[in-house]
Amino acid sequence: MNVQLLIDAIVRQTMVLIAELATSGGLRAPLAHVAGQAFLGLARELESQGVSKKVSADMFGMALRTYQRRTRRLSQSRTDRGRSLWEAVLEFIERGDVVTRDEVLRRFRHDDEASVRGVLRDLTESSLVFASGSGRSAAYRAATPEEIRSVRRTSDRAGLEALVWSVVYREPGLTQEDVAHRTGLARSEVASLLDQLGRSGRVEGFLPPDSDESAQRYRSRELVLGLDDTLGWEASVLDHFSTMVQTIAQKLSKDQRATLADEVGGSTYHLELWRGHPYEDEVLGELGRFRERMSALRARLDEYNAGHAAGTPSLKVHAYYGQWVLEDDQQEESGDEEA
Repeated sequence: MNVQLLIDAIVRQTMVLIAELATSGGLRAPLAHVAGQAFLGLARELESQGVSKKVSADMFGMALRTYQRRTRRLSQSRTDRGRSLWEAVLEFIERGDVVTRDEVLRRFRHDDEASVRGVLRDLTESSLVFASGSGRSAAYRAATPEEIRSVRRTSDRAGLEALVWSVVYREPGLTQEDVAHRTGLARSEVASLLDQLGRSGRVEGFLPPDSDESAQRYRSRELVLGLDDTLGWEASVLDHFSTMVQTIAQKLSKDQRATLADEVGGSTYHLELWRGHPYEDEVLGELGRFRERMSALRARLDEYNAGHAAGTPSLKVHAYYGQWVLEDDQQEESGDEEA
């Protein structure tokens, strides 16, 4: 399998995960922003690795001008600093009953007009905004929550706390603005969540040397999500997925080969048996044993570290074990659907 085939296969599997998350528990989460997020995130990662905009455009199969316009459209607005142009235009339309294209263009006159037009087209095609008429007098109205069938569970305070906690734990040193950007939450909401996490001792704020209070950053010494806790499952999924991705990425950057002496890497095993098999309990119980073993190890480690303080930890190990089971009846159902 070459790299291109591998990338295509990973994209397909990622789409399976996104589709499952978007429909979990009967939800129908809006996905209009996903394509833009994926494009901008990948473009930024390529740039951080030293890939030029011209080469990146070629990799996406775009002309350089098209690539630059799309990244500008999805990046920070020049008119409304601190927010993407896409987000700022949508909010402007939502504030009015009906706005014309001319009003939108005047409001975002400091942004590239082609980019603003592109955002209006994106919002209309995604059904977040409805349009009528044509030209500069075209009128736009934001779709209501009922029209886009959106369900935003902002009341799940514990779930949001767990999500913010996991982000801070994985990336120590983030500011409130950084956390808001990574979670998609409003900054005021992030501030409230970080305050609650701080009071409970799960997250701590700190100031880098020679900086003022406006440079407040956050970190967390541990991330423990209870086995029986039904709240915050989103944070657990994100933590599992992030750990897996970082493991593969770090392994690829070091050595693609696997050895018994590896400190970074993973192994996948596919086991076939049946209900009533003499090894059924041993095979299916491995997930529980892994959890018990690692929980006990973490407790011993915490106890030792508490009595032997050594400042900031110099070594962090992220371990993840995943297991899933496919029954014969599920295979038959899958086969029927494909046929």
